[in-house]
Amino acid sequence: MRRSRLVLFLSSFLLAVATALTGATTAHSSQLAADGGYVALGDSYSSGVGAGSYISASGDCKRSTKAYPYLWAAANSPSSFDFTACAGARTGDVLSGQLGPLSTATGLVSLSVGGNDAGFADVMTTCVLQSDSTCLSRIATAKAYVDSTLPGLLDQVYSAIRSKAPNAKVVVLGYPRFYQLGTTCVGLSETKRKAINEGADHLDNAIAQRARAHGFTFGDVRPAFIGHELCSGNSWLHSVNWLNIGESYHPKAAGQSGGYLPVLDSAA
Repeated sequence: MRRSRLVLFLSSFLLAVATALTGATTAHSSQLAADGGYVALGDSYSSGVGAGSYISASGDCKRSTKAYPYLWAAANSPSSFDFTACAGARTGDVLSGQLGPLSTATGLVSLSVGGNDAGFADVMTTCVLQSDSTCLSRIATAKAYVDSTLPGLLDQVYSAIRSKAPNAKVVVLGYPRFYQLGTTCVGLSETKRKAINEGADHLDNAIAQRARAHGFTFGDVRPAFIGHELCSGNSWLHSVNWLNIGESYHPKAAGQSGGYLPVLDSAA
């Protein structure tokens, strides 16, 4: 009995120490990022399309004060904050128009990109408007692009970021699965929903592989969105919106604050 109590005490003590050390490391890392400045790059999932409260000066880039980069900066007060993410951005757009603020003083960089290169908008349009077989064929084409072409494009972006910000912590965020499966849901068939989720996984896995190859941290948002997919009854994502088509299949404000922000916060 005494030995069991001793083992239990030691286990609890070691767990408490490990938790304390992990918390201290996370806080220290976040403080380094804040001291060095924060640059937020990427596409509409980083600019905050779908979250509302857009910064008027950002124009068609639709940068939102409810997007995860803005929320992280507000909570952590970095020494500088440059928000260059833009709706519709592809890898080439990040390279040509978003990297200007990066420097040797940059402490943290966040980024989401690759979905538009892989034809995200066209995939969703095809799947909403056309048959199961046509949807699956379009997703297969996107997967082939992700396998053959996207890795090289991501490598160019990641190499440029590291070259311009050699001291920064770089967090590459992925994309959520869109649908909860096995539920009664008006709209797309279960076949389409399953294929779309598999396509999202395929894209995330490719992005994660290239990010880690460059020594970057991959921020996987899929676990955070479990229970908040479309067809869940408590979705953090917009479904198709015919009145504002650009917001379709993008995170709501709750998806930015409850899904993306915690993932960046734990990785930064």
